[in-house]
Amino acid sequence: MQLLNGIYDTALLLYALSLLFVFSDCLKRNPGGKRLGTGLLVFVGLLQSSGLAIRFSQENGLPIFTPYDFLFWFSFIIVLTSLAIAYTRGGEFTILLLSMAGFSVFLLNRVWLTAEDHTLQSWSAVHGWLAMHIILANLSFAALTLGTVFAIMYLFLHTRLKHKKWDDRIRRLPSLETMDKYSYTAILAGVPLLLASLVLAGMSIIAEGRTPLFQDSKVLTTLIGLAVYIAYIFLKRSARRSGTSMARWAIAGYGFIILNFLLNSWSEFHGWGG
Repeated sequence: MQLLNGIYDTALLLYALSLLFVFSDCLKRNPGGKRLGTGLLVFVGLLQSSGLAIRFSQENGLPIFTPYDFLFWFSFIIVLTSLAIAYTRGGEFTILLLSMAGFSVFLLNRVWLTAEDHTLQSWSAVHGWLAMHIILANLSFAALTLGTVFAIMYLFLHTRLKHKKWDDRIRRLPSLETMDKYSYTAILAGVPLLLASLVLAGMSIIAEGRTPLFQDSKVLTTLIGLAVYIAYIFLKRSARRSGTSMARWAIAGYGFIILNFLLNSWSEFHGWGG
């Protein structure tokens, strides 16, 4: 445990430094800072991979059955996504927003939770289904986060262009059409993953004979969030709304996803109460 804490704390420190260098590059062109930020992010990914490998060997399986692990995997996926975007042109601000999300989750996870708290042992009969449910939910969360980042950037650029405020940061952003396309593509990938995750969760509940859990508030917020995203996809394909309207729909859907996770503290759905 002491080794893991050292690895995680080092990764957190390097992540913070990476974020600072990325921010400096976004504030004013700084190729050296960009390279340092990307290099530090590589080390963060390696340290997180080491931590996951140690946990895997300790538990003889994937460490995914606690809120701590869920958030850790989310942060790890965000790091990998940021590194992939780092090698594309004009991705500086996307990396900055993704890194802010990934670092915030990583930091809160270290302060708020521990790997031993609130396991899902009470679902022993359907651990296989729950593992797939959690993995798909995490991938969906990461994809929807990316879609939301592009939606936020779209609204920012649209506002700057509307008020004719030009500067070097505006020139470095992708076009409105590009960000709209990327946001839609990420959400289009995330929604089927979320739907598949929910189907597996429902099957797990039925198999365990816990049908009263379908009345849990968490189920309601999940379905509302899914409905918002389905409406987003429908409206997008029908071309009935403007780009700014669609960006707001994307952000609204993500708001319900965040609310859904926060409800874990009061919900009995996952049995994360011990």
